[in-house]
Amino acid sequence: MTIQIIQNVKNSTLFSRTHKATVKNYKHKGIPVMLQQTVALMTLILISPLFLLVLCLIKIESSGSALFSQTRVGENGRHFKMYKFRSMYVKSDLKYKEPDPSQSSREGVCKKYINDPRITKFGQFIRKYSIDEIPQLFNIVRGDMCLVGPRPALSIETYEYDRFIQPRLFTKPGLTGLWQISGRADTNFEQQLRLDKTYIKQQSFFMDCKIIALTIPAVLTAKGAY
Repeated sequence: MTIQIIQNVKNSTLFSRTHKATVKNYKHKGIPVMLQQTVALMTLILISPLFLLVLCLIKIESSGSALFSQTRVGENGRHFKMYKFRSMYVKSDLKYKEPDPSQSSREGVCKKYINDPRITKFGQFIRKYSIDEIPQLFNIVRGDMCLVGPRPALSIETYEYDRFIQPRLFTKPGLTGLWQISGRADTNFEQQLRLDKTYIKQQSFFMDCKIIALTIPAVLTAKGAY
């Protein structure tokens, strides 16, 4: 525990130094944020019947709230609540079963399981086609996220960042991004970081549009989704 605390302090200091040196040079070059917020709001209104249907189906299958929130690290290291449709059993449910960490199907700090015993049957479906991510449109409207950008990181992930990866935290996280169209869960932690860093360096209006367009077939084919 002591070692972890020391490591957290070191990472916090590193972020602070890198932030001062780099954040002044960062400028959003993708689709204007206000336009993205408008699109997200209009999409939420249009799909509201689907939104309500998913909420009902989740509640019918298992107990607990149909919406799930989790603290993530956003722009400039700011923490926020990211929303999803709940795709797992709650811990109080008799069907809940904790997975074995040693059986993770993905290398790196972020554990991922192809056959995760915590996931409900309907949860498998909405995760496969990224329907569980729809509530993040609220995060976009609120200004926590963008349509395109690095995925919002867990705090534990940021402890693994070195000074070359810290710039990943200078931009708003996104609903989709380069690693979502490059294999999704089939990419490991290091590959995700490299793809996000590439996006930050090459960000442009055209690149954002291209990623959004390529996200559609990536979701429909469900490659790397579990």
